Amino acid sequence: MFTGIVESLGEIKKIDRFKENLSFTIQSDISNELKVDQSVSHNGVCLTVIETKNHTHTVTAVKETLDKSSLKNFCEGDFMNLERAMKLGGRLDGHMVQGHVDGIAKCIGSSSNNGSWVFDFEFNKQDEQLVIEKGSICINGVSLTVFGIKNNTFKVTIIPYTYDNTNFKTLKIGDLVNIEFDMIGKYLVRFNNLTNNLN
Repeated sequence: MFTGIVESLGEIKKIDRFKENLSFTIQSDISNELKVDQSVSHNGVCLTVIETKNHTHTVTAVKETLDKSSLKNFCEGDFMNLERAMKLGGRLDGHMVQGHVDGIAKCIGSSSNNGSWVFDFEFNKQDEQLVIEKGSICINGVSLTVFGIKNNTFKVTIIPYTYDNTNFKTLKIGDLVNIEFDMIGKYLVRFNNLTNNLN
């Protein structure tokens, strides 16, 4: 479980393919503190550390993860947003994030707004019921607040600190991002659908 508050940027030093899986070796400020078997959010995707060495750590993404996320589009030299699992008893500064990506969205616009940045995203129309005005969403592992919903698009605002310390600063129009909808909202939608089917 994560909070969507990014701890560090990690640079991809090496990508290895084994059958339909990809392994990423990443260098970051927190890599030397990680241990094998720990869960770490990589651009919003919960992945297990399988090796640590020389200020790098390695994780593997299986086909299911690659199919549902933007990880397959990453190249050596790209940066990922990293967050270690939250501690019980600590402050929940973002919102509850599982690291189980629901899908991808496309960046369709960005603009500077007097010291902050506004990004526009287009997502799968079938997921419209999971996005609410002023609700929480996780984009590339960053906990954000949704506004400006129109059809299957929405906006988020990025403050300077988040812009400077995440890979939002490299995000371009047309880029794909990982999105995870609010967990509580997903349960409520499923409950509502099941209730309606019983009636």
